[in-house]
Amino acid sequence: MARAELRQNIEYGRAAGVSLRLDASIPPGPGPFPAAIIVHGGGWVSGDRHYSVQPLFRPLASAGFAWFSISYRLANNVAVFGDAVHDVEQAIRYVHDHAAEYNVDPDRIALIGESAGAQLAAMAALGTERREVKAVVSLYGPTDLVTLARESKQIPESLRKSVVGTPFESLLLGGLAQLSPINHVSADMPPFLLIHGTADTLVPFQQSVEFCNKAREAGGSCELYPVSGGGHGIRWWESDHLTAYKQHMVAWLEKELSPRTLHARNA
Repeated sequence: MARAELRQNIEYGRAAGVSLRLDASIPPGPGPFPAAIIVHGGGWVSGDRHYSVQPLFRPLASAGFAWFSISYRLANNVAVFGDAVHDVEQAIRYVHDHAAEYNVDPDRIALIGESAGAQLAAMAALGTERREVKAVVSLYGPTDLVTLARESKQIPESLRKSVVGTPFESLLLGGLAQLSPINHVSADMPPFLLIHGTADTLVPFQQSVEFCNKAREAGGSCELYPVSGGGHGIRWWESDHLTAYKQHMVAWLEKELSPRTLHARNA
């Protein structure tokens, strides 16, 4: 059986003097293939396109998807927090514009993000590139950054109290609200599949529940797949044998990216 072709360290764009890179896996055969752009997590300040999302590569390749795992600018200071959304948007445009080169169908592009990468993917899919993105898979993504900032146990209470009532508080929360996917849902959003561990202590499962509820209220399509007992991170799920989500994810992507579904949606 022929193997997928792996192309590594390809520049898909530049931003603020930074070369943005991706790895691509192209299935064998005539194509054109559906494509998945993968956005790794790491709290916006770490993680990488190789290790962090490695459990996703094989199920996508085995199902005949081309995948593109991207790097993006990490938020090494608060001033650039959120800029990486534009990097994801660049990646979407790159895959769309180079579809023939990679033997992919430009009308069947999905985004898959995990953790912080899920927030970046969601913001890109709900923003200027929503017409190019036909489906989004969010793995334990933070969708309401304001609530997360107010309630997260990862933020020291002393730091939280130090900004309460100051002009910085309203500025910070206003910026977080703008970067919260839950505030950008609409009837014309692409369909979302949210996969979330019910025992996640870093990004509460309730974030995905509330996003799906609000998306549906707005007229959008959203499905929530709970990983019972799962914590935060697909690599942890591997060691805990919580891998059934892969089959569900692939089946959902196959359905949402099928020509019949896309034709019905556009009719």
